[in-house]
Amino acid sequence: MITGGTGSFGNAVLNRFLKTDIGEIRIFSRDEKKQDDMRHEFQAKMPEAAEKIKFYIGDVRDIQSVKNAIHGVDYIFHAAALKQVPSCEFFPIEAVKTNVLGTENVLTAAIDEGVKTVICLSTDKAAYPVNAMGTSKAMMEKVIVAKSRTSAKTKICCTRYGNVMCSRGSVIPLWIDQIRNKQPITLTEPSMTRFIMSLEEAVDLVLFAFEHGESGDILVQKAPACTIQVQAEAVCELFGGDKNDIKIIGIRHGEKIYETLLTNEECANAIDMGNFYRVPCDKRGLNYDKYFKHGDTERNTLSEFNSHNTKLLNIEQVKEKLLELQYIREELEITERK
Repeated sequence: MITGGTGSFGNAVLNRFLKTDIGEIRIFSRDEKKQDDMRHEFQAKMPEAAEKIKFYIGDVRDIQSVKNAIHGVDYIFHAAALKQVPSCEFFPIEAVKTNVLGTENVLTAAIDEGVKTVICLSTDKAAYPVNAMGTSKAMMEKVIVAKSRTSAKTKICCTRYGNVMCSRGSVIPLWIDQIRNKQPITLTEPSMTRFIMSLEEAVDLVLFAFEHGESGDILVQKAPACTIQVQAEAVCELFGGDKNDIKIIGIRHGEKIYETLLTNEECANAIDMGNFYRVPCDKRGLNYDKYFKHGDTERNTLSEFNSHNTKLLNIEQVKEKLLELQYIREELEITERK
């Protein structure tokens, strides 16, 4: 089952799963229009596999609707979330209801039903959070780790990743529209850096967590980053925009100059797994002495992993990453036809 399955991640992971021998994939979400669109899209493009997809209307805020959809499910990918930073700033309690309490509902129902594995999707904004969206996701991660301590039969892992290029609500589709409408590209702050990854890489991270994660783990990918200025100029070069006509509009509500994937504190225990880092759960209980007798004498040499100190891509490298995306290739074809 994929919660929030009609979103960008849900569509990407569904495309991957339909090519396997998985018997049934349940899409759980609250928007019947998006479900109907998705149903017809897959009936048209993959008719031989579309019968595997079952759609369930429900809301992670309502535990009974989750339980109604979860019976018989082996694995859950929990992607349902409120993730727009400005809207969460204005409606923080709504972010709590979906991101924190909704996750609690999904995990409680999963444990009760004997689900084997739950992989939850978090964000770099949960590390050193400064906005309501990141704070709610940070609390979501705490719920995940806490639940993992008491769920002997259900493996619960969390993945944390940065900006997914061209996902729903992201900035690149907006820039493409602005270029087509002969408008200046708008960006918030040129020096701002962001981790960048494709939807396929996001799916890779989640499947890596599924295969290699242990209960309570937080897993992150060693993603590259770029400045917003470089990303905007790369889009301009691909789609014929004027780089000299970029309009700076200022930082939006709750935005950070750079994002963090691993905090300094998490780096102390992080395990390097090649292209990924694994942060294991702290398994200690509450029954510790009033004064600690034993502390950690050694720690990792790794320090905070953020979008300022990771590999920064130049314009050509960002263009290369963009051209790997089917969305960009399709949009370029539309532009060329015009």
